[in-house]
Formats: sequence, structure tokens, C-alpha cells
Amino acid sequence: MNNFVYEIPTKVYFGENQLSHLGPELSRFGKRVLLTYGGGSIKKSGLYDRVVAEIEAAGLTLFELSGIAPNPHIGSVREGAKICKEERVDVLLAVGGGSTLDATKFMAAGACVDFDPWRFLSEEAPIERALPIVTVLTHAAAGSEMDCGGVISNPETQDKIGRMAPPMLPKVSFLDPANTYSVGAYQTACGAVDMISHIVEVYFNRDQDLQMLDGVMESLMKTIIHYAPIAMDQPDHYEARANLMWASSWAINGFVNGGKRQAWSCHPMEHELSALYDITHGLGLAILTPRWMEYTLDEGTLSKFVQFGVNVFGVDASLPPRDAAKRGIELLSGFFFETLGLKSRLGEIGIDDRHFALMAKKACGGVTLPGFKPLNQDDIEKIYRMCL
Repeated sequence: MNNFVYEIPTKVYFGENQLSHLGPELSRFGKRVLLTYGGGSIKKSGLYDRVVAEIEAAGLTLFELSGIAPNPHIGSVREGAKICKEERVDVLLAVGGGSTLDATKFMAAGACVDFDPWRFLSEEAPIERALPIVTVLTHAAAGSEMDCGGVISNPETQDKIGRMAPPMLPKVSFLDPANTYSVGAYQTACGAVDMISHIVEVYFNRDQDLQMLDGVMESLMKTIIHYAPIAMDQPDHYEARANLMWASSWAINGFVNGGKRQAWSCHPMEHELSALYDITHGLGLAILTPRWMEYTLDEGTLSKFVQFGVNVFGVDASLPPRDAAKRGIELLSGFFFETLGLKSRLGEIGIDDRHFALMAKKACGGVTLPGFKPLNQDDIEKIYRMCL
């Protein structure tokens, strides 16, 4: 078992009607606030007006940047960093889902340097400082409200790259499940897959670690599997939305990582899909994950797949190990494609194999993706083809 350090100093206000604390929390960091958000959904829901009212009541100066897209683009990051510099912004307030939060993190870091923020991703330029970030979450999926990472796309280079750095960790996050009532069934389904994938990337690991962490991850996955269909069917079901929101945060805030050192597999492969085709991240993960599982199942990985099937889906532990493992994968596929109703193949969403070689090369960096089962370019191409 490896040693590790765990520190998540994000202050969370969880539950309904917590925005009365927004003004005082923002005021701790200064007087000039940049509000970032995506499309018009926060205005239709009334959340925008409530946020602005709290900012004005606190006597703060407000600047805005809207239009942050799903799979957020570097252009928004550049614009946000520019506003921060020109207007001497003290604190950034991200209101939205993971895309808005991710972009805002890199704006906060970009405001503190004199070079193009794309260098944070393309060259791994040091992220030593960032302006303070406060978030108001509207979509449970990415977990960006309680981690220090983000993923940014560059349409010009057709790259989608993730990066983590402690200065980008939000200082305060407001998690009101009622703010996710307006999330439609499709996005709720994709968000559930994203959460499960965050857990799967850590759960399927060869490092010997604390057994209690496996138990936590299994409980998180069962929670998502139980509540996602309820939220899809009853969008204003508070209990379902609350469980999904908190599970989303704890899936990726670093707690379940323990001392594990293994690289992720499905996310790098999916980033190449959504970089090139701009598909919903959770949909790409849904299509990829069961095929990755099928491809990596062998004698060396068998026991973990059996544990997954038995403890998450209640597969009969008396079955022959390989049968139990395969049954767990089948049940996960059934949850993604039947219960959640997501498309099951790349061909169904208009993606063919013409770019698979390039995508596979970029996913593994031209060498090997050192995940649960190491994957080279040929392995990744084969997994993409299994998805057709």
C-alpha cells in the first residue's frame, strides 16, 4: 500500500436556500466578481437573478462572461483571463455544470500569468497561482466543484486535454440539488455515466489499498445506479438529485484514490472522441467503458471484475469466476443502454473508423497507456472498433 496525502479544503454549502451565504463568502476574497456561465438555462430557472441579487446586496462589482460551451473551448478561457486582468477581478463565480467550472478554473489561473493559458494544457506550464474560485453547481456529473482539475478543448488543434493543479481548487461550492431539477433526462443519464466512470477508473486498480475504499466506491456506484433512473423519471425528486449531487462530488474529490498511482484509461480514450466529434462526454464513456472492460478481462484482472459484479450488481458469487465477471459487465451495459437509454454504438451517432489510428496514438501518447491493463495504440484501436 502506498502512502498518500489527502487535503480538500473546499467549503461546501449543501442543500436548499443556501445562497444567502454567497455574498459574504465572495466578499472574503475581494469586491470585484467575474460571473461565468453557459447558455440561458440559469436565466430561465431564475438562478441568475438570485445570484445577481446576492452579489448586489453584498455591494460587490459584477462582471460577466456567458456562452461557455459543453466541452469548453480555450477561447472562453482566454476571454475570461483577459477580463480578469483588464477589470482587476478579485474572485471568479462559476454558475453551471462541469464545463463552466472547468473553464473558470483555467481563467483563474490564466489571470495570473502573462502567457497564453493553452500552454497550461499543451506544454504543462506551471500552475502556481489562481484567483479564488466559488461555484454554484447546476449539473451533477463532473465533480469539478470539489476537485482541482479541468478539461479544455482546442478546436483549432482538435485536442482535448485535462490538467489538475491545487491552486485551481474551488474555495467555496454551493450544492443545492434543486438547482439540478431542470437537467433533462439525457443529460442526467450522461452525468450518471460520468460519475460511474470516475469511480471505475480508480476501482479497477492493481495497487493493494485500503479495503474500505473499495467499499465506499461500491456504495457510490450502487447509489448512482439506484437514483439516476428516479431523477430521469421525476426531475424534481429531491432525494434522488441530492444523492446524485453528493455522489458526483465524492467520486472524484480524491478521497477514494487512497495511495493508488495508476493512470486512467477510458477518459483519455473518450477525450479523443469528444475532441474530434464534440459528442457528450458521458455518452462517449458509456459506449467505451463496457468494451474496455471486455478487452481487459483476463486471468490477471479477473478477480476485480468478479468483485465488481458481486458487490455492485449482486451477481451470484457461486458462479464460475469468468461467468460472474462477464455477468457484471453485461449488467453495467444494460444499465447504460437499456435503463438509461443511451446509444450503445459509435455508428449510431455517426462515427466511423477513419480517425481511429490517430485517436489511439494521441490517447496513449504514442507509447502506452499505463492503466489497469496497459494499452498500446493497437489495443486502443481495437477497443474503438469494438464500439462500432
